[in-house]
Parts: sequence; structure tokens; C-alpha cells
Amino acid sequence: MSKILLVDDDAELSSMLEQILTKEGFQLTLAADGEIGLERALSGSYDLILLDVMLPGIDGFQLLQRLRQQSRNTPVLMLTARGDDEDRVAGLELGADDYLPKPFYPKELVARVKALLRRTPNTSVRPEKAEYAGFTVDPAQNEARCDDYVLDLTPTEFDILRTLVRGSGEVVSKDQLSVAALGRSLAPFDRSLDVHISNIRKKLPNEPERIQTVRGRGYRILKLA
Repeated sequence: MSKILLVDDDAELSSMLEQILTKEGFQLTLAADGEIGLERALSGSYDLILLDVMLPGIDGFQLLQRLRQQSRNTPVLMLTARGDDEDRVAGLELGADDYLPKPFYPKELVARVKALLRRTPNTSVRPEKAEYAGFTVDPAQNEARCDDYVLDLTPTEFDILRTLVRGSGEVVSKDQLSVAALGRSLAPFDRSLDVHISNIRKKLPNEPERIQTVRGRGYRILKLA
């Protein structure tokens, strides 16, 4: 049974989600403010965190930032009330794996939750190690390296890099990457994949251009001379 932490101060919504997710077979823990949410996120072993942006105490962005600073790479699905593109990008830049704007359909939330859990290295079937151009991505060890430097990646970043490395220098489309890492096709004007790629590049020990953008097509790993 997958364990989910929901951090949201909307009591009515939390109660509804508790019923829905419990019925789907998940074990749900609730936190109504940011401080309690952070404490539970750091002290518990959760498979996924559902995180609202607007919270009393510390907001969702601050909570996520502190969580990632502690090298806790639990997948995080952010719930954005305002539907503001800037909020979504800010959450992704801080290390969120995906976002879902409020109001949302319960079935959509359940689908996003299942997709993230299915593609998280901790819970997915272990595919073979992928190696190319100085990159090694080993799902069995939940470890990614670039030139023997261990990369501290979120689950979504891990799956994106694994998909690119398995491409062995071929262009991988944005839609392929989104399906592999997020379990869904990329919607028009959705910038989430671009932000995830940017985050990966920032974590490389050198030469972040080793992940090349192929305009209008997707991304590929460059093999250095």
C-alpha cells in the first residue's frame, strides 16, 4: 500500500481526497499547515506528497525547497489554486515532479498520482542500466552518474535522463519524455518538461550543453569528442 502525504489547509477538500484515495487503496496522512507538513515529510517514509501552494505557516514553495535541501527526493505533485503559470514554473524549478491546477477532477488527480508512483524508481519495475556518453543511469541502484559524479535527481528528472540516455544520442521527443516520466502526453504550452531539463542541466558537474535542445523536435544526449 503506497503511503501519501497530503499537505492542504482546505478541510473539505482534504476530507474528500482522503475518501477517494483510500478507496483507491492508498494510505493517506493529512497535514493542515506547512510546518506540520514539513515535519511529517521529513520524519515519515512517504511514496508521494500532494502539496498545496497556499498554506498557513510556510507556503508550499518554502516547504518544497527545504525538503529538497535535505536531499529528500520523494515525488511531489503540487496543487496550484491560482492556475498561474508562474506558480507552476516556480514549483517545478524548486523540484516538484508535476502540478495540477485547482479545481480539478478527482479522476485526474488519481491518474496523476498513479502515473507518478508507477514511474518512481522506488516503486517501478527495475529496467536495465543505461549507459551512453559518460552518463550511467542504474534503476536497480536508484543512481544516476555523469562522468562518475553522482547526480542528485528527483524521480521525474531520473526518468527523463534515463530515457535520454537510452536514446544513445538519438532525438527523443518531448511527448515521449513526458509519457516516460510523467505518464501523460504533454499539453500545448506546457513548460514542465523544459523546466525539468533545465534542472538536470544545472546538476551536471560540467558542460550542461551535453543535453542538447533540438528545436521543434525534442532533446538528445551529445557525445563529446
